[in-house]
Amino acid sequence: MTGAEVKSMIKGAGLKCWEVADAMKMQDSGFSRRLRKPFNESEVNEIKGIIDKLSAEKESK
Repeated sequence: MTGAEVKSMIKGAGLKCWEVADAMKMQDSGFSRRLRKPFNESEVNEIKGIIDKLSAEKESK
């Protein structure tokens, strides 16, 4: 999956890239650089899990 697709998935969930980066224990700038290259399947699955978790937290507020 390309970085643009990952970014689109994050934005589609109503989240910001920095929120996902924070959950991954990365700095926003490092995550932004990481978006320049394709993600493998395990990274995509990790990000999807984070998106699900953050979305659920956002809905419960």
